[in-house]
Amino acid sequence: MRKEYLLSPGPTPVPPEALQVMAEPIFHHRTPRFRTMFKEVTEGLQEVFCTKNDVITLFGSGTAAMEAAVVNAVDEGEKALVVRGGKFGERWGDICAAFGIDVVAIDIEWGTAVAPRQIADALKADPAIAAVYTTLVETSTGVLTDIEAVGEIVKETKALLVVDGISGVGAVPCRTDEWHVDLLAVGSQKALMVPPGLAYIAVGDKAWKKIEATRRRCFYLDLLKHRKVLPKFDPAFTPPVTLLAAQQKSLRMIREEGIENVWRRVARLGAATRAAVEAMGLETFSQAPADCLTTVKIPEGVDGTDVVSDMRDRQGVTPAGGQAQLKGKIIRIASMGYVNHFDVLLGLTALANALRKQGFEVDLGAGVNAFTEELDGKDTP
Repeated sequence: MRKEYLLSPGPTPVPPEALQVMAEPIFHHRTPRFRTMFKEVTEGLQEVFCTKNDVITLFGSGTAAMEAAVVNAVDEGEKALVVRGGKFGERWGDICAAFGIDVVAIDIEWGTAVAPRQIADALKADPAIAAVYTTLVETSTGVLTDIEAVGEIVKETKALLVVDGISGVGAVPCRTDEWHVDLLAVGSQKALMVPPGLAYIAVGDKAWKKIEATRRRCFYLDLLKHRKVLPKFDPAFTPPVTLLAAQQKSLRMIREEGIENVWRRVARLGAATRAAVEAMGLETFSQAPADCLTTVKIPEGVDGTDVVSDMRDRQGVTPAGGQAQLKGKIIRIASMGYVNHFDVLLGLTALANALRKQGFEVDLGAGVNAFTEELDGKDTP
């Protein structure tokens, strides 16, 4: 008998309750039943995002929300400041370039976070910058950005603050309105506990004004089309009804726990995972670690791609490997969404087994002790 465990930072495990509603008979989307569900989902997302702004639901992966945040808000020939400190920071730049936007890059060493002063200096040096693109949690490196500090800087300029919250929102604090985030892109397949296929974008007043003044260069992702029908909760295009039904169920679970309690649970799991990794004699990669995933350096002399495949194919535990220049050099273990402390301990055990198979000994017992001690006296996640 073989069981499968998913510990990648996206997609993440989906609660059985959400999976169950996806198996129920399909129903039509131009009905009161659907509109009631869509309204609940939209309002639930506003709670999770900590915003009173409009939340637009798009039908695609999180990258659809990223692309919408570019093509709707910045015109061809305008300038965008892009923080590139990982694979998904680079994606902002790639999307901007695809639409003829002049990219002003801040290149950050992978594993480190951008310093807010770097953004302040860049905006001061070039007041023509129309938007700042950065990430809340850089999934490829496990780095957390201080969006609150960045927001205090950008709000004093004409530029929009656009944040990729795909891997962090719903797992780590993101107070969209308080932190002056003008556009927030989120995906369904991470902390929101739904399969891939839904993308969300929260749009503030400052962003809407810029969007209205920007030339229309898209159709399906035209945010003005989606805003027009939002008050009726009647989507502009055919929605994935079953995914939205699952999202409704998962959002109810988040509401029952309370978003700040979710943040605290994820923070405990993240801290405990890092403590375990270090006690096992391994190193973490991120110098500004996000709690929703832990990046573990692969020891010298060990084949990191084999570690990932051993965990996945032999042991049934799926982490994520490194991307681009980090391929084979790190593995990434998630602690967000429908993941608890037993799941993470299982992942650490599989990691220890995979390393031992390549001749690298780790002290798993010390790791388990450190993990449990970090949780000692605290509510078990």
